[in-house]
Amino acid sequence: MQSIKTKKLNEKAVIPKYQTSGAAGFDFHSTDDVVIMPGDTALVGTGLAFAVPELFELQVRPRSGLSAKTGLRVANAPGTVDSDYRGEVKIILTNTGFVPQHIRVGDRIAQGVLCPVYQADFWEVQELDSTERGSGAFGSTDK
Repeated sequence: MQSIKTKKLNEKAVIPKYQTSGAAGFDFHSTDDVVIMPGDTALVGTGLAFAVPELFELQVRPRSGLSAKTGLRVANAPGTVDSDYRGEVKIILTNTGFVPQHIRVGDRIAQGVLCPVYQADFWEVQELDSTERGSGAFGSTDK
């Protein structure tokens, strides 16, 4: 298990914890009280900053129950918190539903998942190896 230093930037912030022993993600809680109108997007604070270990990222993902019940979506899912970022983690929520959605302080608004990161070396070449698919794009593998 990895340890992550976590700093409260707001007294309303909730230090994350896993709800079950088998949970892959932990919940982010809102420190804001906001109404998101249909079609609108809002940046919702968590009041938390993290020291994510090197060679890891903290992914911000939707909570399935919230998305299913309200039409709220994490707009940039999965969002990435890099290991060298030390600012407040905020969640970008879009209301894809048809009614206003009220986010209250303490509501669980997204989940975080700690994931390993692999960095690559990139070099320019004149040709790439050929494959069966080649340069076929969207839907090209449908038969």
